[in-house]
Amino acid sequence: MSEPIIAQQFWIQSPGHGEIRQAALGELRDGEVLVKARYSGISRGTEALVFGGHVPVSQYDDMRAPFQEGEFPGPVKYGYSSVGEVVAGPAEWQGRTVFCLFPHQDRYRVPLSAVALVPSDVPAGRAVLAANMETAVNVAWDARPAVGDRIVVVGGGVVGLLVAWLCQQMAGVELTVVDPNSTRVAVADALGVRCVTEPPGDTEADVVIHASGRPEGLVAALSLAGTEATIVEASWYGAREVPLPLGERFHARRLTLRSSQVGRLSPAQVPRWTHGRRSGARADAAASVRARRLDFGREPLHGAADRHGGVDAGAGGHPVPPHTLRIMRQRRTCVQP
Repeated sequence: MSEPIIAQQFWIQSPGHGEIRQAALGELRDGEVLVKARYSGISRGTEALVFGGHVPVSQYDDMRAPFQEGEFPGPVKYGYSSVGEVVAGPAEWQGRTVFCLFPHQDRYRVPLSAVALVPSDVPAGRAVLAANMETAVNVAWDARPAVGDRIVVVGGGVVGLLVAWLCQQMAGVELTVVDPNSTRVAVADALGVRCVTEPPGDTEADVVIHASGRPEGLVAALSLAGTEATIVEASWYGAREVPLPLGERFHARRLTLRSSQVGRLSPAQVPRWTHGRRSGARADAAASVRARRLDFGREPLHGAADRHGGVDAGAGGHPVPPHTLRIMRQRRTCVQP
């Protein structure tokens, strides 16, 4: 009998408190792979809300992540962006770098169907963007940009910039990202996307996409929309209430406010697309985008219990010991991995 593999797992023990647990993985079964994780991405939006215990009771089932253990608000093992190396399984997969929708854990076994190959020209540390790119693809579908549209994206985080990059591929569009954080202007510039810190005056946008995660950003998005325009809400607020000025120009301009959620395909795509096909489109887009400037603060897995709740603080990176799973707190820097 071989020695059992003991995995290190990050659990949210209770709202605002995380801990590292150990668990035996069990024997590898036919059709499974054993993955040694290298990087794991923490979402500044959804995971920050999960960590703080802000998932509404009505959404407990809908918000379950693949391979989640435990229940909201805790104890729960939650996460959905892991990149690692296949160390056991079918011979043709061993040594390959893969992406998996798996919580924060240094080694794990999953069905082969649950992993996707990372293109050889995409660094593993950057491949954690795959989950964000899939969200961005869905948002772009929901926005339905047309040739020559004036598009404004409010919020220059990872999702906002990826959506902007996708929409800018449409011929003739006039696209602007709005984010008060001036450090994101250089990141947007590296992607070839125009970014400003103040909403442009007298904007009559055809499409506005809100991705700041803040209620005041959605208020700004409403003010930027022209007559009969569509505002796509890509942020999720958990249990937080969001007041909106719907008594101003909302009705007079006949605006459409549309939600976007990655768990459901856009209705226009449903007749022909599946989640698997969308994942393929995500991979193609991720390989094309010049995402090397969308980098991250790094820390080892054992530091996540203390730092997980601070993903929105924008703190600097930390030294990373070799051979440990690196937690990638999503923030903007101009340093390549």
